[in-house]
Amino acid sequence: MIRDADATRQRLLDAARAEFAANGIAGARVDRIAVSARSNKAQIYHYFGSKDELFDAVFASVVDQVVREIPLDISDLPGYAARLAQGYDEHPDVMRLATWQRLERAGDPPLKIAVESNRAKIAEIARAQEAGAISSRYPASVILALVLHLAALWDTVQPELAAAAELPPAAERYTLVAGAVRDLLGVR
Repeated sequence: MIRDADATRQRLLDAARAEFAANGIAGARVDRIAVSARSNKAQIYHYFGSKDELFDAVFASVVDQVVREIPLDISDLPGYAARLAQGYDEHPDVMRLATWQRLERAGDPPLKIAVESNRAKIAEIARAQEAGAISSRYPASVILALVLHLAALWDTVQPELAAAAELPPAAERYTLVAGAVRDLLGVR
């Protein structure tokens, strides 16, 4: 029985991830999620309580996935940024979900798992700065923000820029992200 419940919950999360990535929180439909998950709306409310709580569960699972699959490598922040950029290419729904979360949940308290993950990264960068392994030119929180934004750069390029400029192929984009982080840190 527990296996069936776990399997149903996971199917609902997977279907909701696709639905929220495509349509946002407001545009997502519980009916479509239920059909896609081969379940019903009652199960969604049973496992998650509401559509908003379902989105929170999806977003928390995405944060957990990124943290697990692409852990911070304090000894190689340029490589970390490049791996993040590649991960965003391989899982385009990650950036779409993060964008929907920012757009539709700007006034809500941030998800605890994301805050804790970022605090841990900031602390790790600060320790590396104190040890002299990373430049102290910028505060640790600014370094993390810049690294994360550089990693997400190619997923946030405006369509007008993409149409006007010849954007590099994927492998070159990752190299450019790593180079930009090296420049930021003053590393050669």
